[in-house]
Amino acid sequence: MAAAKRDVVIGGAGFAGLALAIALRQALGDAFSVTVADPALGHQHSRDPRASAIAASARRLFEAIEAWDAVADQAQPILDMVVTDSKLDDAVRPTFLTFGGEVEEGEPFAHMIENKLLVDALVEKAKALGIDLRATAVTGFENSPRSIDVTLASGDTISARLLVGADGARSQIRERAGIATHGWDYGQSAIVCTVAHERDHEGRAEEHFLPAGPFAILPLTGNRSSIVWTERADEAERIVALPDNEFHDELEKRFGLHFGDLKVVGARRAFPLGLFTARKFIGERLALVGDAAHIIHPIAGQGLNMGLRDVAALAEAVTDAARLGLDIGADDVLERYQRWRRFDTAMMGVATDSLNRLFSNRSDVLRLFRDVGLGLVERMPPLKRMFIREAAGFTGDVPKLMRGEAL
Repeated sequence: MAAAKRDVVIGGAGFAGLALAIALRQALGDAFSVTVADPALGHQHSRDPRASAIAASARRLFEAIEAWDAVADQAQPILDMVVTDSKLDDAVRPTFLTFGGEVEEGEPFAHMIENKLLVDALVEKAKALGIDLRATAVTGFENSPRSIDVTLASGDTISARLLVGADGARSQIRERAGIATHGWDYGQSAIVCTVAHERDHEGRAEEHFLPAGPFAILPLTGNRSSIVWTERADEAERIVALPDNEFHDELEKRFGLHFGDLKVVGARRAFPLGLFTARKFIGERLALVGDAAHIIHPIAGQGLNMGLRDVAALAEAVTDAARLGLDIGADDVLERYQRWRRFDTAMMGVATDSLNRLFSNRSDVLRLFRDVGLGLVERMPPLKRMFIREAAGFTGDVPKLMRGEAL
């Protein structure tokens, strides 16, 4: 059987893979063919139990690709944020730093949304655009002078001009391309769950820096919050395995009682944490995006948003090349993408690694220094505004989609 022909094959149907497919199809029209391959597409709805902070720049990307309206009423704006630094048994957790939640008037710096809602909306948008969605995995590929021949687990072969690895931290596409990663495990895990509470959070996010690591309370719609709770890996495993009543007790010690009675709703899971970056983001007719290219600590909530910045940069590089009649899988096109993203990714990795090492420890001396530092930042509004713009994704060389502009 002759191989089907496509312009781009994307392995992975998470946020990054679907957003890239939609952006390319919208920019280049129906004549530009895209296949997205992922076994998860065989499920009627996404099964991802997590929630994510969508920074303002990422929200502008979703608006630009016309996917945000479908979920806007289910997204919770983060209206302000407070940061504390304390020991677990401290009677009081004084607030050292507060952030107002707007990057521009009327524009929150981030929204919280459940992953499954946004992934499902992206799938529906991709279907509406006629994107070829296949519930199977990329199992291999071979290069030829003008194409890359992609083999799927279904047995089908597709001849494409470009293959994109958007298949997550354990990317099989990256592994098969022989692209190594460098980095390290933190020996920590993030316990993730959703909590219903008696009182309204009023759109406030909280980050409590405890000796084991950050404990984040992130607002969801209704009287609910998403918890991202960092512990040593062995301790996280122990806590997740506790009976419900004992897990509740551990949660309440860290959460507090300011929102009234708490109840865990849905699953609780622990995800190992580390810092890993692919040694290169490209290969021959191959590009990596999202978690396939880099993993960072969730301490600043930037992992997903970094992946979407990859998407915006790659979509812009490919679109510009296609409109000029150039080969979208050529080395110079992919080098433009890699140059655009490597430095930004490295700097964010250093920043999150430094923050984690500074705050995930039991040193009273370090605690004193960091509390003085937080207090100084609290008294410097221009510095706070800079941090907000950084968190919102509006610093550096921002791709068009992240500015809300069409390609």
